[in-house]
Amino acid sequence: MKCPFCQHEETQVLDTRVSEEGDSIRRRRRCMQCDKRFTTFERIELAMPVIVKKNGSRTDFDPLKLRASLMLALRKRPVSVEALDEALQRIKEKLLSSGEREVLSGHVGELVMRELKRLDKIAYIRFASVYKSFEDVAEFQNMIEEFSGPPSRRK
Repeated sequence: MKCPFCQHEETQVLDTRVSEEGDSIRRRRRCMQCDKRFTTFERIELAMPVIVKKNGSRTDFDPLKLRASLMLALRKRPVSVEALDEALQRIKEKLLSSGEREVLSGHVGELVMRELKRLDKIAYIRFASVYKSFEDVAEFQNMIEEFSGPPSRRK
């Protein structure tokens, strides 16, 4: 570990503590050259899979882009920020637990649709209408009927 003050490569660990959450280690260090002290943290780094788009290009997973997509679908809908955060976390966990290094963007879209279906039906239909690129009103109507159940008889 390099000293942030003098860039010397030899430091001594004076104290090591595990965080309260147990997900990181805090180390107090002292530089062997300039004798200044500093703190470092060790955390687990889990790599999200790379997203493979429909055109074959690859891009890093962007949680902010995912959040923005969900927020756009949920705009003006009665869904709490906590529920949104939980949905985002479930999507991330599913991507991480897949163990895949690359994931098709379509798979991410399906995960988003599953979460939106749980959160809010209107947001689900909004997202699906863009994601599935409906060509006509009939496709949109079929999606709505999926939630409506069998048509009722009018008198």
